Amino acid sequence: MRPEIHPSIPVLHVDTFLLVADKPAGLLSVPAGGEGRQDCLAARIRARWTDARIVHRLDAATSGLVLFARGAEMLRRMSLAFEQRVVGKQYVAVVHGHVAQDSGEIDLALAEDADNRPRQLVDPLRGRRALTRYRVLDRQGTGADAISRLELKPVTGRAHQLRVHLLSLGHPILGDPLYAPPESAARFARMHLHATRVAFMHPHTRVPKVFDSPVPF
Repeated sequence: MRPEIHPSIPVLHVDTFLLVADKPAGLLSVPAGGEGRQDCLAARIRARWTDARIVHRLDAATSGLVLFARGAEMLRRMSLAFEQRVVGKQYVAVVHGHVAQDSGEIDLALAEDADNRPRQLVDPLRGRRALTRYRVLDRQGTGADAISRLELKPVTGRAHQLRVHLLSLGHPILGDPLYAPPESAARFARMHLHATRVAFMHPHTRVPKVFDSPVPF
């Protein structure tokens, strides 16, 4: 079926079983508490496809691909695929500074920062294991203007995982309102984190599917 567009949300794929949407930065994935926080990707998609159920979420500040299942059975199957880590997710981020190693893994447990919600922090004692693989795509600039562009592959899916893991390396994401220095959020109009690829086995046809979204920064 031909992809459609609904309230400024690009939909890369839609069929009887699932759809793939491209969320803009600044839009919630699901409704949040508080006045004026009901507009979200899930609501916009369900206004057109009433049986669509969001399978996973992106932070509001993150843009990129989000998968929806159509109906309860497809939601169960795709949620299980995420739990079993057979869905491939790939992100691109731009961070402050030059990341020293060309590639590597960040294996640090994460937990909620109870005194500073919704922030997360590295906590080896009470945290849940979180694993991120990264590869440097490019390094530019010097001094305070030094930046690195990274390809990120989260193996686990903890809240704020990529943001906190990169901060733990000493390289916060450009424009991150929670984890980068205040001057970074003031300088950059958005957080430089984008979910650029999702790959999975179609739950009905059993055909491998790969979807890509161009990085907007």
